[in-house]
Amino acid sequence: MNDKRDVHGLSDPERRRIIRTLGATALSAGLGSLVGFSSSVLAASARKVKIGFVTPLTGPLAPFGEADKFVIDGMREVFKNGIQVGDKIHPVDIIVKNSESNPNKAGEAASNLILRDKIDLMLAASTVETINPVADQCELNGVPCISTVSPWQPWFFGRGAKPETGFEWTYHFFWGLEDVIGVFLDMWKSVPTNNVVGGLFPNDADGNAWGDAKFGLPPALAKEGLKLTDPGRYQVLNSDFSAQIAAFKKAGCEIVTGNMIPPDVKTFWTQARQQGFKPKVVSIGKGLLFPAAVEAMGDLAEGMSTERL
Repeated sequence: MNDKRDVHGLSDPERRRIIRTLGATALSAGLGSLVGFSSSVLAASARKVKIGFVTPLTGPLAPFGEADKFVIDGMREVFKNGIQVGDKIHPVDIIVKNSESNPNKAGEAASNLILRDKIDLMLAASTVETINPVADQCELNGVPCISTVSPWQPWFFGRGAKPETGFEWTYHFFWGLEDVIGVFLDMWKSVPTNNVVGGLFPNDADGNAWGDAKFGLPPALAKEGLKLTDPGRYQVLNSDFSAQIAAFKKAGCEIVTGNMIPPDVKTFWTQARQQGFKPKVVSIGKGLLFPAAVEAMGDLAEGMSTERL
């Protein structure tokens, strides 16, 4: 970062000092030692530090944001008396915006936080539908952004990055596809199958990453001797998976995997049952991670599998 740059009234060195203090305070809270500063502390009052947080609170990805209120309320308690940096106490304001599980809404929310609310730090969580457009807005406007809850490949390559350059303002913390693929492969070895796998990949950053020929499922499965049938990308919130089901039946797939939002999982599996397609193993990322999504499927979810966050 360029130390001479001034964003929202803070130079980069001052911004970094504040962000380091915020991080240390949050860590202390996580360890059970809540750090705050009472009114008796003799320190000068300073400008408010604003943190933006964009997350899917409604829409098909709302299960990802189910615990956010609990966490944010806890952090507001931690920061209720501000943070002390040097001889100044900075009040802390956490502003939460709902992405509505929509990339356009996520980008709009991030833009408003940056340009209208003039935040100092952006946080974004839960799937590329939210974190990628938020991170893009931050990179464009020179605002630090930390995101999580999505494999790093869809976040990195899905935004057109190259390893030799990366990004200047946006950072991501989470595991990668190599981890979830390893979990799936271990699960599949416990069930006798013909090692023929059907792939369900949506036409978005997640689907393109999971189905990527270089770092997605195809090379990992080939290395383990599994044959992948990939009928191509489908549109999110698809209403008809007949083409995919027909391709899987023709190939004799006994394993089905992919990355799908909860409504698409239910639609696919309902239609698969109706059309007589009964693979031995179904392991789906994203769409089965939380109880609410599984409960919405009822008895259909029996026997399906996913990774644990």
